[in-house]
Amino acid sequence: MVNVSVGSAAGICTVASGAFYRYVLRLGEADLTLSAIDRAQLDVLAAVPHAYTDEDSTSGDGWRIVPAASMEDWPVLEATPQRLRAAFQTARRVLWANAAPVGITANEIQTVDADIDTVLGVLGRAEALGYSVNVSYVS
Repeated sequence: MVNVSVGSAAGICTVASGAFYRYVLRLGEADLTLSAIDRAQLDVLAAVPHAYTDEDSTSGDGWRIVPAASMEDWPVLEATPQRLRAAFQTARRVLWANAAPVGITANEIQTVDADIDTVLGVLGRAEALGYSVNVSYVS
């Protein structure tokens, strides 16, 4: 089981799905021919850190890794809601266009699609209130 947490001061959601992790956060690892723009969007999702690893502080266009500040803390990817929304929408589009080569089942893609909708709801609330968003996962 993998739990992906997406949250801000405007709300949080946790997606408890190995399929979401495999087919959204790790979609960029699939052997797919993608445009440079799509690859950059998926790279944002691939940068989401595991909650119990020691991540170095790295950054990209509209995102950064915030290392754990204490033993009770964990590293997160911090980004603007707009940046994450673009990344999740790209993952959804790429996944639907490449379902067969990726190997996702019909049931899994429906579940993942609903999970993306949930995440987009959290991102919409954060954007409306002007908050950045943190993302991490734990397995």
